[in-house]
Order: sequence, then C-alpha cells, then structure tokens
Amino acid sequence: MAMFLSLAAGLLFGLGLIVSGMSNPAKVLGFLDLAGEWDPSLAFVMAGAIAVGVLAFGVARKRTVSLLGLPMKLPASGRVDRRLVLGSLLFGIGWGVAGFCPGPAVVALGMGELKAIIFVAAMLAGMGVFELLERRGGG
Repeated sequence: MAMFLSLAAGLLFGLGLIVSGMSNPAKVLGFLDLAGEWDPSLAFVMAGAIAVGVLAFGVARKRTVSLLGLPMKLPASGRVDRRLVLGSLLFGIGWGVAGFCPGPAVVALGMGELKAIIFVAAMLAGMGVFELLERRGGG
C-alpha cells in the first residue's frame, strides 16, 4: 500500500510540475531573469509550495510515524554549515544555467526532452562523485 501511495503522490507531484510550468526550462529561466523579461508566475507556484510545506512539516514534527505507520524521517540537524551553503550555491547555479532542478528534470526526462536527458545524466554523475568523496572521508 505504501508503495502504491508513494507512486500516486509522485505522479500527482509530476502533474503539478507540468501544469505549473516548472518542467519547462524556458519558463524557469524567465522567472530567474530579473534583469530581462521577468516572468513572475512561478513565484505564485513557489509561494503555494512553501505554504503547503510549512503546514506539512508543522504536522510532521509532532508525529513519530506517518499516516501509513512508517517511521518519520525528518532532518535531525537545523545547523547551517559550509557544506549546506556551498551545496545550495551549486544547486542554484545549476538551476540558473539549466533551468531544471531535480524534480522537474525527471518529469521532463519522462517527456523525452534532450536537455533533461543531459541534465539528469550530469546530476547522477555529480551524485556519484559526491558518494565517492563521502566514502573516502572527503565530507
């Protein structure tokens, strides 16, 4: 049951990304282009997502198990350190250059977009390099 509900939630999330335009790199880059022809429409999408997230995490913090009876796995640390800041910067730069972040990239990959194939391959390679560095004690 948990697997089915996870799949349904993922499909709903993907559909939301398509409907909102988040899977379209041109729309995302238009939002990020503050000096050019700025497209503010994604600000409303983000505001809605943040509102839902704040409410959901507020409820989740009070629970030890999910509605399906699975353990809640929330971040244990709220500390902002060098790794978090550098990772956030790298994420933002990648988003600004490609117009994708991981969720929308996977949706666009499913739609067969060439740019998404390249982005997801690069993302997986980056994850692999990170994992190798972590195992060597580089973190």
